[in-house]
Amino acid sequence: MITKDLFKRALNIQEPWYLKSIEFNEAEKRLDLYIDFKEGSVFHYESSEENIKGDFKAYDTKEKFWRHLNFFEHECYLHARVPRVKVNEKIIRLIKVPWNGVSPGFTILFEALVLQLASNMPVHTVSKIIKESDAKIWNLLEKYVKQALLLNDYGNLHAVGMDETSMKKGHDYITLFIDLLKRRTIHIAKGKDSDTVKSFTDDLALHNGTPEAIKDISCDMSPAFIKGVKEYLPEAKITFDKFHIMKILNKAVDQVRKQELATNPILKNSRYVLLKNKSNLTLKQQNKREELSLPELNLKSIRALHIRENFQEIYKATTDDLFETLLNKWYFWATHSHIEEIKQAAYTIKNHWQGVLQWKKTQIDNGLLEGLNSLIQAAKAKARGFKTYRNFKIVAFLITGKLDFNQLNKHYLPT
Repeated sequence: MITKDLFKRALNIQEPWYLKSIEFNEAEKRLDLYIDFKEGSVFHYESSEENIKGDFKAYDTKEKFWRHLNFFEHECYLHARVPRVKVNEKIIRLIKVPWNGVSPGFTILFEALVLQLASNMPVHTVSKIIKESDAKIWNLLEKYVKQALLLNDYGNLHAVGMDETSMKKGHDYITLFIDLLKRRTIHIAKGKDSDTVKSFTDDLALHNGTPEAIKDISCDMSPAFIKGVKEYLPEAKITFDKFHIMKILNKAVDQVRKQELATNPILKNSRYVLLKNKSNLTLKQQNKREELSLPELNLKSIRALHIRENFQEIYKATTDDLFETLLNKWYFWATHSHIEEIKQAAYTIKNHWQGVLQWKKTQIDNGLLEGLNSLIQAAKAKARGFKTYRNFKIVAFLITGKLDFNQLNKHYLPT
């Protein structure tokens, strides 16, 4: 009696349910708990889709079982005959038991554990801990992610960051859309073409949002992204991400270094000496940069570096007018530098001039998105890659979506 009462309290079993029996298998380290309901009990059933709501007696029952949290090292399973109720002459429905989870065969408490573990480690690792198949865990996570996404409201969404990330090395891209205010991933589309923006606007309609409400977009200079924004987000002004612009300039500096290295061996092993910001250099790298900066060497690589560093300083301008003035001066310097790679980078910036100037007005960039992307790529590395787009998408939302699983499962504790 004491044992039954203990398990009844642990499982929070309430009327009309009761714990009928307990089977303990020490050899298999398994615990089976059998739950039943009192004869003549009434059960609530409602469905807004079918316009049905009421209390009904059991018409018949169906045998079901669920994986529950372990009791110490023993796997625990709940068993019950679940009532079906006859709601009218034609419709018979299975009721939902209090411990039922979102995914078939798991209790709500067990699912909370799976969500907690999967938010912090690869799915295959979780499967080994809880001794359930990867497939079952992926199915559970997919259900929670889909249902949690449906709870999102984008009625106040106006500033969005977008960027692509790779599913696999060198190919198979997805595009992430980030709510820059709430700092979370809100949409993921397959590919990196203009249709990804169409996919995003379609999703907006499902979450109380409209394309016209999006006023600012931060992205790179991808022609596909630009085309998609112009076509599907008519009110949005593009801010070209300053981190992407710096990548363009860094690439130009590195091209100059590689070319000059062929005739000047002093540049050997200097790649990161030239690409890193001065504040991030190690003492050894600082000494190397000082050596390369000697006036008598007159290295093109150092001249290119100074042009890149000067561009970074423009972002410290205190007014819109000063920002544009400094940008114009920089453009003149870069295009008269006699360094072809730097000139080409400057021409690219000039071709996207309004989007570069827009930064001073919006002050938005994809720094947040780069950080979220790093989290996703780190998860991919830990899991040794994801075999499908579906699984990659699930993990991306799980890690960066700030999904409110607590509304679906009160036992889930946000991390």
